[in-house]
Amino acid sequence: MLFNPRNSYQNYNVAVNLSDKTIYTYMGMLKPNLGNANYCSAGQLSPLLNDPCYKTIGIGTRIFLGGGVGYIVWQGTQHNPSVPRKENGTPSVPAAALAVLGDLKQMNPEWLLGTSMQGYGTTLTVGIGIPIPILNEEMCRYAAVKDEDIWTQIVDYSEVYPQGKKGSLGEVNYAQLRSEKIAIQGKEVPTGSLSSYPKAVEIATMLKEWIKKGDFLLAEPVGYFPGPDSGYTFKPLRERPIEG
Repeated sequence: MLFNPRNSYQNYNVAVNLSDKTIYTYMGMLKPNLGNANYCSAGQLSPLLNDPCYKTIGIGTRIFLGGGVGYIVWQGTQHNPSVPRKENGTPSVPAAALAVLGDLKQMNPEWLLGTSMQGYGTTLTVGIGIPIPILNEEMCRYAAVKDEDIWTQIVDYSEVYPQGKKGSLGEVNYAQLRSEKIAIQGKEVPTGSLSSYPKAVEIATMLKEWIKKGDFLLAEPVGYFPGPDSGYTFKPLRERPIEG
């Protein structure tokens, strides 16, 4: 089995390097003097940005995991819903995360592979897809979010990352990041993504086909995560009465 305690981070920093030396981080190699800017999210296709307040995603949600079927089993480590948010509900800093579980025998190397981060170490690249049912107008608005409406922070990783002593160097949206260049302190900086947007499109398409064929059934969560107003500590899961 595969058990991952922290996946599908809900938004994350854009990593840059203000120092005069190359540094190697879990956000990839960062060139000196704002030589590049790395980010890691599928933006408008990232599940937790399409359900930013966790209305349909929770414990027991059935998901696409590594090419097979898996489940969300708990909130991920570093789950922190009580962060600044935009009017559309999306956080402007790292927020939620998911703990997931699945059968490795169903998975394949196209969607689950070991990765070496130069100068930093090893990690695991995992393909995850989460069905989000459009239950009402609110969920429709959430799921219709676009890259230009999702903002994140630029952080200097030459300091004590992930927050850095200087804090945020500014905000940027995912449409700007995906344009392959952004402006930081008056300098044009090339961007690079650690997440594959084309692969995210493939996962969404595969999951859609599984659902249409009846090979993948939607499951209502048996428990819900602490939401944006819950604070840092874990709160008891909301319970719903059994109907029928």
